[in-house]
Amino acid sequence: MLLTIDVGNTHTVLGLFDGEDIVEHWRISTDARRTADELAVLLQGLMGMHPLLGDELGDGIDGIAICSTVPSVLHELREVTRRYYGDVPAVLVEPGIKTGVPILMDNPKEVGADRIINAVAAVELYGGPAIVVDFGTATTFDAVSARGEYAGGVIAPGIEISVEALGVRGAQLRKIEIARPRTVIGKNTVEAMQSGIIYGFAGQVDGVVHRMARELAEDPDDVTVIATGGLAPMVLGEASVIDEHEPWLTLIGLRLVYERNVSRT
Repeated sequence: MLLTIDVGNTHTVLGLFDGEDIVEHWRISTDARRTADELAVLLQGLMGMHPLLGDELGDGIDGIAICSTVPSVLHELREVTRRYYGDVPAVLVEPGIKTGVPILMDNPKEVGADRIINAVAAVELYGGPAIVVDFGTATTFDAVSARGEYAGGVIAPGIEISVEALGVRGAQLRKIEIARPRTVIGKNTVEAMQSGIIYGFAGQVDGVVHRMARELAEDPDDVTVIATGGLAPMVLGEASVIDEHEPWLTLIGLRLVYERNVSRT
């Protein structure tokens, strides 16, 4: 089985693949202070619950693929693979890794690994042109050309960041649950804030995607828009431009990159 690990700024998502099928997944908080040994214990606890894996760390794992937007966590995960999975092929997404997706950026090294991985999966699953909207700590919009190239993107503050900022900077506001309100016109402060977040972000997605699609393709209707990320379900029913929802897009991309760097060598 292949273990895939996507380390984001707020959450880390792990997926277990049996061939092309994801058979188990976990979401944990990202903590840049965790050491390699702590991460190994955490992995053992999570995977020990799966019936197809053995009791010992690494039993049943044939490969590992990792991408991280947090350099300190990537460093510790590199140590985990060395110390605890020494006999298991591991692919850490970083410069020099084969992805199959050309990066049309002024400085390709600046692009987050997760964004490139999302583009890899988008090309494989839907082809180009496409736009991936990833609802994470930031809301990112990544453009894939008709030729399967990473053409660039947009970065906006994420939903949770916006909610936190409202609670901190608003004298009479507070942190709230991110949920769809009863009506667009809020009848109390909490509902008013929820409405602003949900419908405000839906409008942002529609507006940004429309503009990107006009630049990306002669016919904007040819562009497939894919939503992913932990908070995507909050906006799915309100943003009109989203064509597909693939919650495991990054994990699928990690599987594809692993195959391109290990299985076919």
